[in-house]
Parts: sequence; C-alpha cells; structure tokens
Amino acid sequence: MTHWSLVDVAEHIAALRAEGELMAGAVAGAGPGAAVPTCPEWAVRDLVRHIGGVHRWATGYVAGGRTEVWDVGLDEVVGTWPDDTELADWLRRGCTGLADALAAAPPDLACWTFLRAPSPLAMWARRQAHETAVHRVDAELAAGTGLSPFAAPFAADGVDELLSCFVPRRSTALRSETPASLAVRCTDAAADRAWLLRIESDGVRTDAAPDADAQARADCSVRGAAGDLYLALWNRTGAEALVVEGDRGVLGLFLDQVQVRWA
Repeated sequence: MTHWSLVDVAEHIAALRAEGELMAGAVAGAGPGAAVPTCPEWAVRDLVRHIGGVHRWATGYVAGGRTEVWDVGLDEVVGTWPDDTELADWLRRGCTGLADALAAAPPDLACWTFLRAPSPLAMWARRQAHETAVHRVDAELAAGTGLSPFAAPFAADGVDELLSCFVPRRSTALRSETPASLAVRCTDAAADRAWLLRIESDGVRTDAAPDADAQARADCSVRGAAGDLYLALWNRTGAEALVVEGDRGVLGLFLDQVQVRWA
C-alpha cells in the first residue's frame, strides 16, 4: 500500500503548475511537428492535445463534482482543438485551470476516481502532477534540449504511484508463471524509499515498506537515484543509470510488460 501520509496535496498542485510551465516551454521549443521518441506514433501536437485534453477532462471531475464515469471522448471534452500556433498557450490554460480547480476544491471533495487514495482530491492532485511530469519529459525529449531535474521526494512519489497504485491493478499486464520478486530502492538521502514487488501468475503485490531482509532475498534488486528510477520505471529512459543485481530478467520482464507510454 502506498504511503499516503507522504502525499501533500498542495505540493502536488504546485508541481502540476511547475511541470505544466516546463512542458509549455519545451513544446514551444520543439515545434508542433517534432517527433516524440517516447511515444512513437505522436508528434508534439498530438502530445499536447492528449495532455491538454486530459487536464480538461480531470477538471470536469474536480470542478464539476462528477461522481460517475464521464463517458465522453476528448473531442467532446475539448470542443475546439488549438491550431499549431496556439499549442503552448492552450496547454498552459488547461493546466492552470486544473490547478486552480484543485486548489479551490474542498478537502472532502466527492467525485469519481480510478486509483486508491485517501480522498478524491489527493488522487487527482497526485495523478495529474505525475501525468504532467511524465509528459513534460516526452516534450523535452522531443525538443532535444535535455531533461529538467526532478526533486528527489517528488520522483520517489512518482515511483510509488507506479509501483503501489498502477502495477497491482487487475488490468496490469505484468505477470509471471514462475513467481518472481523485484526490490526497488532509492539511494537519495532526501528520498529514502523502498518497494518489494511479488510478481505471480495472478498479478502483482507491492510492499511499500519492505524490511532489509526481504529486499535482500529478492530475485532482482534495483537501486538508484529517485529521478533515475522514475524515468526508467515509467519507460522514459533506459536503466543504464541504475544498479541492478540478481536476475536481470525480472527487471526486463517489468520494463517489457509495464509500458506506460500514454500515461
């Protein structure tokens, strides 16, 4: 189970704003037709339409208090798509609108969610902060200007969301007929976090606070700076910056079957 005591809604809203601004800058620098290497079927305009549409979709739940699934496509959510000259500003407006809606929402906000969380407000703030951060990386890779760094606690939180919330869902593709275990640990002093995944034929179980002995017994152990783990496990970079011990095939299984490219 995720450490929700470490999740601060205000910090995630601030991160959403910051990541949106970084992404808008990268979009302007890349140009609308630039290829997005981490999303091979997309150019930058497609990436912007996706994240801008998702921001507006999420705002519909937060600001509208929707308690049921909003069964519409992004075309209906958005209405009119921006032209190529407006992409960065349109992205900014959608991100700011979502951040403002989150900031104005009451702590007891009631609306639909799709990940376990102590409150809908916490889920949407966290999810959209990382949604935007991951796609900011996509935009910076398309621009070819280098990646802006992540604060270690935020990156570790993004690893936790992936390993504790996304991967254990029934819909995840990660399975192993022969049970396998994967230990993941951040090496940053500012983000002392660890996880242990037990991958079996019927799904994945994640321990978000494994003891040292359990980590040592894992079939594969992966450790590195929180930012490097965040990028690698979300399939935005390779695992070259990580220290991998034990059966590397377990990490390979994870990276092959957990392909969150359109987060």
